[in-house]
Amino acid sequence: MRIGVLGQGYVGLPLALRAAEAGHTVTGYEPDRERFERLAAGSSYVEDIDSDRLQGALRSGAYTPTCDPEDVKGFDVAVITVPTPLTDRAPDLSCVREAARVLAARIEPGATVVLESTTHPGTTRDVLIPLLEEGSGLIAGRDFHVGFSPERIDPGNAEWRLENTPKIVSGLTDACLQRVKAFYDSVTEVTVPASGLEEAELAKVFENTYRHVNIALVNELSRMAHVLGVDVWSTLELAATKPFGFTKFLPGPGVGGHCLPIDPVYLSHHVKTRHGQTFRLIELAQDINESQPDYVVRRLQDSLSRRFSRSVHGARVLALGAAYKPGTADARQSPAVQVIDRLRAMGADVTVVDPYLRDGGCQAIPFSAEGNRINVGDFDAVVVLTPHGQFDLDQLAAEAAYVLDTRGVMPAAEHIERL
Repeated sequence: MRIGVLGQGYVGLPLALRAAEAGHTVTGYEPDRERFERLAAGSSYVEDIDSDRLQGALRSGAYTPTCDPEDVKGFDVAVITVPTPLTDRAPDLSCVREAARVLAARIEPGATVVLESTTHPGTTRDVLIPLLEEGSGLIAGRDFHVGFSPERIDPGNAEWRLENTPKIVSGLTDACLQRVKAFYDSVTEVTVPASGLEEAELAKVFENTYRHVNIALVNELSRMAHVLGVDVWSTLELAATKPFGFTKFLPGPGVGGHCLPIDPVYLSHHVKTRHGQTFRLIELAQDINESQPDYVVRRLQDSLSRRFSRSVHGARVLALGAAYKPGTADARQSPAVQVIDRLRAMGADVTVVDPYLRDGGCQAIPFSAEGNRINVGDFDAVVVLTPHGQFDLDQLAAEAAYVLDTRGVMPAAEHIERL
């Protein structure tokens, strides 16, 4: 089949290459000129896709990147994998609308359009389909097929990849569902049909809302345990021995990435603006998780005052990790970056070390790298924000004057304080 994938980011590029490797002829549409040029040169900017794999797909002729929307014309299946960010704390579907207009001008009878971008229930039916119909003069469900299949990409996860993660599929009609399912059956091992478009859309935002709410719960538990003088990390390990009815979540400096700070807001904003209802638990979780970077800074401030009789202002602080999760260069919405920014705003002299990041004020080396060794003892405090595997935690424990461990990865010691 001729496949068009609109958006060549962390969702679209893996899907495009997987489809090409499965025997389809794929056009990857990327309107960002710089990104397109990198793809055409065989240089991947998506960490889960190495450049050798991209170059192999280019050489085979099965995958062709483009920044010209005309090249998408003639598709059998088009998949929309564009960003759905927040603008002024409200859902922004402008990229979805633009992708719909691109496809509407080029869709042919019998073709299939699938939305993968995370959004609120009703987007496929109320936003995507009207734009496709208006621009094409065709009728969805009669002249062409439409479906929604939420992305489940987890950057840096080597175990659960696109092809072996169960894929929810849905369609406007039964015939639409079968077309959508047939495509994803060719690129993934398991497809899970949904009863409708809105059920599939809601499933995606609920998956991330579930994590968001539980992380907020454990973040607040961590704060209360600190007040009570109880080791929250030991408490969580004890609770996790229960073989039923409990899932262990861990506290940290906040939530980040492409999903957790954004997806639950799509759901709460939609029910409030469309139906006048308040999703109270989501909003409370948002408040807790968004305040977590400030809490980390307060803990560091209190410890510096108590231990060394000094303020954050002028303190030398080594911040380990700036990405939002270990093993990735993804710093979108990263709480680590928020902690770093707050410390600098308070006058701290912050050195940031992240082996994956090469900009944004981050040194592109682990602190124990041969020939680039940072003297941990030169710092008043070390804050472990993102525990990448390259960091030598034993060395850190031996040399640091004081460590604030926000991830619970350091051994208990008098000079090591866990969140």
